[in-house]
Amino acid sequence: MRKIIFIGNTDSGQGMSGGTTIYINLLKHWKNASRIFFGSARAINRLRQEGMDDVWCVETDKYDEDNIFSVRRVLYYQIRMLVKGMRTVRKNSALFKEADYIYSISDFYPDFLPAFYAKLKNRKIKWIAAYYLFAPFPFSRVCPYRGTDRFRGFLYWLSQRLSYFIVRHYADFVFVTSEPDVERFITKKREKNRIIAIQGGVDMTESEKYLASNAVISPDKRKYDACFVGRFHWQKGVLELVDIWHMVCQKKKNARLAVLGNGPLGEKLGNKIKTAKLENNVDLLGYRNGREKYEIFKQSKMIAHPATYDSGGMAAAEGMSWGLPGVSFDLEALKTYYPKGMLKAEINNFEQFSENIIKLLDDRELYQKTSIEARDLIREEWNWENKAKKIYNAIMFEK
Repeated sequence: MRKIIFIGNTDSGQGMSGGTTIYINLLKHWKNASRIFFGSARAINRLRQEGMDDVWCVETDKYDEDNIFSVRRVLYYQIRMLVKGMRTVRKNSALFKEADYIYSISDFYPDFLPAFYAKLKNRKIKWIAAYYLFAPFPFSRVCPYRGTDRFRGFLYWLSQRLSYFIVRHYADFVFVTSEPDVERFITKKREKNRIIAIQGGVDMTESEKYLASNAVISPDKRKYDACFVGRFHWQKGVLELVDIWHMVCQKKKNARLAVLGNGPLGEKLGNKIKTAKLENNVDLLGYRNGREKYEIFKQSKMIAHPATYDSGGMAAAEGMSWGLPGVSFDLEALKTYYPKGMLKAEINNFEQFSENIIKLLDDRELYQKTSIEARDLIREEWNWENKAKKIYNAIMFEK
């Protein structure tokens, strides 16, 4: 049986990023291999809650602070987990000598550097490096960081100069989220078949049961006209969504939006909602997962994905698996992610975005057509069980 080590030191156990969703589902579905996870106590606890008692876990740290979103706390957390991660790898060197593969779940230093170190110590181990987002140049037009937050974007961009160099030259396989990023990692030593566009996936077990039952709530009886699920982060467009929803409410006074998530923009988001006087139109519901999140999907008419800079977006796919039409900006990555089931506006065209929301609310035929397309797309292309098996087979072609 193949042995695979997952390095997940950056997962604090709070929220659910795209990279976190990917590694959790690969851990869950790669049952043909012996799986070992290195990560924080909180991350390990979440794996146990997900029912992964068959995964051997090695605790890196007991760090349990809730607010790690400020620049200072992020840097402290990254440095702490890097030191702890490297120390834990050294203490468990025997595990890495026996392992066939090592998977670093992100391009952040606490994940990729311990994996790189293990690769240097054991040249036979195959290193799978996840590189799911390229930071934009901080002074480019597409950079989502604005004002004083531009410094944060600069630090992220700067940190990727080293991580990209190491991953490009030393990783055996690279996982990216969309096809446009594949070319960045093709080298003389690494052919295209070693760079896998993961895209993401959705566990459709609960949504399929619900949509096949007699309990489906009619769209006109649902509590929310739209919902947003994701991190409160600059690239996710959560602040822009307030402007968009303000435009929607100018034409539909009682329109309601559910917002699920957390992140560094939480305070700014709350203040912007108050300034726009949308307290009665926007419900901030915090981070929710599992059945709590599913209940919001059942009560929502569509899912809004207003990302202004992104390599994909799995949160929208999860909502679409419940038959929710999607609304987004026409980002390059989303052309391959969501070729149907989603209405798209020109990038940063808030008015067109709001008009697409209103079209879905007013045009029952368009709504039904887009809803069916959304569900069919996820069923055909995003089912985690099938996708995880396909990815596993793609990296296990060597003895």
